[in-house]
Amino acid sequence: MDISKTIAELKKRPDFNDNVGMILIHNGVVRSWSRQDHANVSGLATEVNHELIEELRREYLKKPGIYEIIIETESGNFQPGDDLLFIIVAGDLREHIKPVLSDLLDRVKAEAITKKEFSA
Repeated sequence: MDISKTIAELKKRPDFNDNVGMILIHNGVVRSWSRQDHANVSGLATEVNHELIEELRREYLKKPGIYEIIIETESGNFQPGDDLLFIIVAGDLREHIKPVLSDLLDRVKAEAITKKEFSA
């Protein structure tokens, strides 16, 4: 995903200016160390449930003040530094957008993506 291009496309929508005062972005990247014990990580394999991600996206899109949510992630093998997950949340006020991004991110990671780290 080209985040700048995606945001530029969002801004072209005729109702964007009337509905958006903030855009928050999450860009998840493969770490070179494990969250559990800081052991070296040489790679990561992921499996993504795209149907569940779309269900979650539609659920959070109904929240007050949310204009659009875009989520991009793929199953596959990744190396440290690779992009894993993009989430864009656009809406009216930070009080609406911040909790949506936070909750949605936690649910996507916990419910729709499984991963396996490989040691160096």
